[in-house]
Amino acid sequence: MIRIHLTDAQRAELHALRRASLPAVTRDRLEIVLLSDAGWSAPRIAQHLGCHPHTSRSALKAFAARGTAAFFPDKPGPDPDHARQAQVTGRLAELLGQDRTWTSRQLAEALRPDGIALGHRQVRRYLALLKAGYRRTAQTVGHKQDPAKVERAERVLDGLKTKRRRAG
Repeated sequence: MIRIHLTDAQRAELHALRRASLPAVTRDRLEIVLLSDAGWSAPRIAQHLGCHPHTSRSALKAFAARGTAAFFPDKPGPDPDHARQAQVTGRLAELLGQDRTWTSRQLAEALRPDGIALGHRQVRRYLALLKAGYRRTAQTVGHKQDPAKVERAERVLDGLKTKRRRAG
């Protein structure tokens, strides 16, 4: 059976933390520790809070190991690599400065000789960081149309439109 015994200073700190605006998960973990200090068992705490007994046990074990830091959920994933981000964004800015149009796949391939292996989707994320405009090229033939033929086709279509009949 896991029991937490708090000192008066720890108890005062937790009661002060209880009055702060906290996320629900943090508040539940705090309550689990305070109820354990009051002599409640982990299954009884779980039943009272409406969670699984494993949840209350893991919260008690985490508090015993890490203290109040265990109340706050860890951020997922590794810490950001700012040096790599600066390297990639710098090289992308150089490539985008060239007088040409790039696709994300072409940018990914252009980064490979520099030792930067990224997929085209990750390149798009870095482009968003740079606030670089990215959109797919339009698949239209508007730039290949003959203006005279377009005008003639519009006249023919206007003539084919049904005319409004007058009421009466």
